[in-house]
Amino acid sequence: MSNTTSNWQKKIGNQRNWVWRGWQTRYTYVRCQSNCENMEGHQSENAPMLLLHGFGASIGHWRQNISVLSQRHTVYALDLLGFGASEKAIANYDVNFWVEQVYEFWQTFIQVPVILLGNSTGSLISIVANATYPDMVEGLIMINLPDPGAQAEAIPPWLLPTVELIQNMVASPLLLRALFLIVRRPSVIRRWVKLAYSNPDLITEELVEILARPPRDRGASRAFCILFKIMGSTKLGPSVKTVLPALKTPMLLIWGKQDLFIPPKLANPSQFTQLNPHLQLIEVDNAGHCPHDERPEIVNHLILDWIAQQKQQNI
Repeated sequence: MSNTTSNWQKKIGNQRNWVWRGWQTRYTYVRCQSNCENMEGHQSENAPMLLLHGFGASIGHWRQNISVLSQRHTVYALDLLGFGASEKAIANYDVNFWVEQVYEFWQTFIQVPVILLGNSTGSLISIVANATYPDMVEGLIMINLPDPGAQAEAIPPWLLPTVELIQNMVASPLLLRALFLIVRRPSVIRRWVKLAYSNPDLITEELVEILARPPRDRGASRAFCILFKIMGSTKLGPSVKTVLPALKTPMLLIWGKQDLFIPPKLANPSQFTQLNPHLQLIEVDNAGHCPHDERPEIVNHLILDWIAQQKQQNI
């Protein structure tokens, strides 16, 4: 293990394996470190947090957040199946599939309402998990939120069959496997990550190591072929606009102003606040698609302050 790897792994707590439906998955757990007990020495009412990474990432992507958040909360972070150190399984991946993984993890290890915190695809999984299993969620925090329904809205119905035909042609297994051998190279990963970060200086060797290691796992090529077909399509999950209005959970949406993957000018994140009065939007300057990693000092503060405000309002 390299010094780089050991350094970032030390930041995310003790990693453990959990077998879910016969597949090996990875998670980490950090017990609340301070401000967590009342005067009688009993555990406080601070809800535990469950962190869900975005596409291509892993629990390592929370390395700048877990130690800070665990000052007030017990923190769990989960590698979604197909990513990180979880098994690169042949499975029917989509948001509902990962929601079931998250829910069964919660049933196994937590069993009390949590604060769900997601980035990108992890945000989408979180919002659907909230809608599907409301008793699991006390609060919902999303860091940049993709909407599969937006793609459907942008494509005229008469053009959809042509678009799907092109997608199927591009997604041929032979082509995808050849593409995978290229995109998993650290030098290529470094280039495409520049689209997710507003500050190229933050694309460190540590970050590249976190992103480049999982694609070398056994079965990664097969999993990539399956994931490529679903990611970015309307089959990934339901439209946010159909799920959001019915939610009654307090919600915070954090958005990087310089996001190139889902530019605020196109995504118009303020539209989501109009769909649900329980949702608060905060935009972070000098941050792209991953504000929690680019501006952790700001995002960690926003998260903890928002949770404290929600708790105060409920007293």
